[in-house]
Formats: sequence, structure tokens, C-alpha cells
Amino acid sequence: MRVLLTGGYGCIGAWIGCNLLERGDQAWIYDLKEDPRRLRLLLPEEKVQQVAFVQGDVTDLANLRAAIDKHAITHVVHLAGLQVPTCRADPMLGAKVNVLGTLAVFEAARLLAGQIQRLVYASSAAVFGPPEDYPAGPLGDDIPLRPTTHYGYFKVCNEGNARTYFQDHGLSSIGLRPWTVYGVGRDFGMTSEPTKAIKALAIGRHYHITYGGWQDVQFVDDVAKTFVRCLEAPYQGAKSYNLRGHVVDLATFHKALCAVEPAASALITFGERQIAIAYNLDDSALQRDLGPMPCTPLEDGIRQTLEAFRRMREEGRLDTSELDG
Repeated sequence: MRVLLTGGYGCIGAWIGCNLLERGDQAWIYDLKEDPRRLRLLLPEEKVQQVAFVQGDVTDLANLRAAIDKHAITHVVHLAGLQVPTCRADPMLGAKVNVLGTLAVFEAARLLAGQIQRLVYASSAAVFGPPEDYPAGPLGDDIPLRPTTHYGYFKVCNEGNARTYFQDHGLSSIGLRPWTVYGVGRDFGMTSEPTKAIKALAIGRHYHITYGGWQDVQFVDDVAKTFVRCLEAPYQGAKSYNLRGHVVDLATFHKALCAVEPAASALITFGERQIAIAYNLDDSALQRDLGPMPCTPLEDGIRQTLEAFRRMREEGRLDTSELDG
């Protein structure tokens, strides 16, 4: 595959790029500026250089189409977007990047329909409302979408536009809805705090996760492999799928931290506030249509992340600046 990743310098994009290289595929990252620092957390420099950079704004359809055409791209992963805090502070900018940018990606894929074999894009569990809005038990992909943020509504809009592109033009796409993604490189966003807690643990530092309650924690390598699987699996349609990792409360996550590193009992604390997004999401449709998908045991994912941070610390390349934010 010849894969273009919009916004590919983020955490999930870096892990997707790493997985693509391991498989022998080729990857290009389309972004505003070159910033391979997260790739360097995962790959040696010679491998980092194999991921090509294409400068461009995701809302610039002409430039995006030209890049896809020039590099003979066959598959697109659309990750570019602004997260909850930025969308809250500047809703118009959030809409421009998250909605108009997504429309540009779909339009480029439509215009190059004979070339593009698959389009996979990042939606979000933020399309759902708070847990109390839904019945008990695992919730399917097609339950009512009741987001509480601009970001969530932008993702709902993208999912609707994806269905319209399939309806009007036969353009198939797959939307994926991550929840709390954790692992090396997850240093920004509302649900990055569990990863920051693991990093703090790696340097023996206190850290307080500001929220509590329940969440669905998903190991970033599993999420990346799910995106890659969706690039190659036979599929026709325009459905958005829930992802599911480990649905746990913060007390259970903390217990897993302590099982991996007992020092966490004194160093890591957490709050009580429940994030207002339904957390018990059913991924059976994803597993049925495109699976099987990986799911690393929680303690194993925490252990791998902690060990990676400790290696970086020993090598003198562990950036802890986000712990001071």
C-alpha cells in the first residue's frame, strides 16, 4: 500500500506509520509542518527518514489532490483535526479544520476514485452523550449521537458527510471512534492523562489524573493496527465503528498501574469527575465486518509503555515538558 496520513505526526499517526513500515508498506505524512518527534520515539532515525513529508493544509483541496496524484497514493488515513480544547476556544477554526478539512479529503478521494482504494478516517467516541443518557449495557454503533462539545458535533457532521459521499458517489469509507488511547506519544488531549501518569511513574514523580469515573482505555498500538486492518480488509459502505479496549473505572486502572509498578500507589492519584461520554461501547460490528482486531491486556500495555519511557529516560531523551503544563 502507498498510504497518505493527514495529520500523521500525532500519536496515532506515528504508530500507524510504524506499523506500515514494519509491513513493508510506504507512508507519506501530509501536515502543516514537519514534526517527526513522535516517530522518533518509536523508530530509529533511518526508519524515520523512510516516512516522507508532504507540506500542506488539509483544507486546501487542490494541494491535497495534487499530493495524492503525485505520489500515486492508493490508501488514505485521515487523522488531521483539532481537539476538544482548541475547538472550545475557537469553534470557527475547529469547524474549518475538522469539517471542511474532512470534506476536502473526501472530495479528493472522490476526484481520484480510480486511484484511491480505501479511505479510513478518525471519528471519536465524543459523538456520544454522557453515560446517563443511555441504557445500561454495551452500546452499539448506531445508538443516538448526543455530543456535548463542538468537537463531538464536528465528528457527527463528518460521519454524516461520509454516508452522503457513499450515497451520492459510491465512495466507501470507514470511520473509527477511539476513546482513551494510551501509550508512547500520547502527550496531548483531554484523555492523555493516563499516559502522563505512566510517564510520571517512569521518573518517580507524583501525578494526579484530574478526572475519575469510567472510561475505555485502548493501547495505541492496538488502535494503529485497527486502522491498518481497515485499510486492507474487504469492505463497501460508509459506517462508523466503535472501538473497544478495556472498560474500567479509574480505580481499576490505578490498580493495574500498581500491579505493574507498586510505587504507583503513592505516586499516582485520580479525581472523581466522570467524563461526559458514554464509555461502555460495543465493538461487535467492527469485529464482525473487519476483524479480528487486537486487544492488548491492560497490564501488558501499561508495562510496555512504562518500560519504553524508562528506556528513553536512561538514554537521556525522555521529554517530560507536558507534565509541567
